[in-house]
Amino acid sequence: MTMELIIKKAGMLTSVQDLGRWGYQSSGVPVAGAMDLPALRIGNAMLGNPEGAAALEVTLLGPEIEVSGGGAAVFAGADLAFSVNGRAVGSWQGVVLNDGDVVSFSGPKGAGCRGNLCFAGGVDVPVVMNSRTTYMRAKIGGVEGRALKSGDVIKTGEPAPLWKRLGGFRLPAGLNPAAAAEAPLAVITGLQRDAFTEEGRKLLFESEYLITAESDRMGCRLEGPKIEHTEKGADIVSDGIPLGAVQIPGHGMPIIMLADRQTTGGYTKIGVLTPLSIEALVQKMPGMKVTFREASVAEGVAEQQKIADAVKRAGELRLSYVSRSPQTVQPSMSGRFKITLNGKTYEITCEEI
Repeated sequence: MTMELIIKKAGMLTSVQDLGRWGYQSSGVPVAGAMDLPALRIGNAMLGNPEGAAALEVTLLGPEIEVSGGGAAVFAGADLAFSVNGRAVGSWQGVVLNDGDVVSFSGPKGAGCRGNLCFAGGVDVPVVMNSRTTYMRAKIGGVEGRALKSGDVIKTGEPAPLWKRLGGFRLPAGLNPAAAAEAPLAVITGLQRDAFTEEGRKLLFESEYLITAESDRMGCRLEGPKIEHTEKGADIVSDGIPLGAVQIPGHGMPIIMLADRQTTGGYTKIGVLTPLSIEALVQKMPGMKVTFREASVAEGVAEQQKIADAVKRAGELRLSYVSRSPQTVQPSMSGRFKITLNGKTYEITCEEI
């Protein structure tokens, strides 16, 4: 069974995203994809979807959507006050949707500004270069390569079996691998660290930086103490830009490259954020402050494994939840009863022990 999602209000910035458009960077096509990748993967696992199934990425003020048909959903990410028919559901909880239901959001409650509205079966839009993700700068993928707008109608795919039993399924709080919101962002320094003076490198890890209003899905621009380059300067021969790269142009202000980053760049990169620090950063809003600490490659690998373990466990818990035996209420055997045996009536008193 599939659903139609009728967009009544589009929200601030709502778009179709999956794990990204991999394999085309050599042709100049950015990966794009969901900003909060661990949340997307876990949300899909909770519904029995492939972890790369497309979802609706919601930013700050979410959409209002009317459901045609029936299905199930999970909002994976920050608490943006997700509700169904005005009844609060919140994040990380399965909900069964019926024909005519209205999904809505009333805005952030606490830390965080975005999440993924995942549906059983995934969001079904045309596949472009092996992905359904929306890269809005080039108008590729998603719904006509753009953010959703009022009046759009999109469909979901075929859900996994037993989706009707997902109502009330919650992700245990301890299973979410997200880092603490106030924790310093972990940076693995790389081969280009020697393009910065010792004082410049030290300054990055001892200073506080402000997230500016120029930040977007392409990169997070920071403002704070200037990081000094060596006499070689900030320019290099263009090379590939990984997700979470901490790029520092000649002005000395860090730019952390995010989902819609360009494929290559000609400025020095002092390092790259670990996976959970990337997730923590994309939940922050302009005006917030961040600090950094140095991390090892081993720590980054361990975080990747932690995310993979959480995805796997969420899938196992879903399977256990939907496969559970229906709860039945056994009738009480306490009381007084009469039975007739061989023409004689006997009165029996039973007490449950």
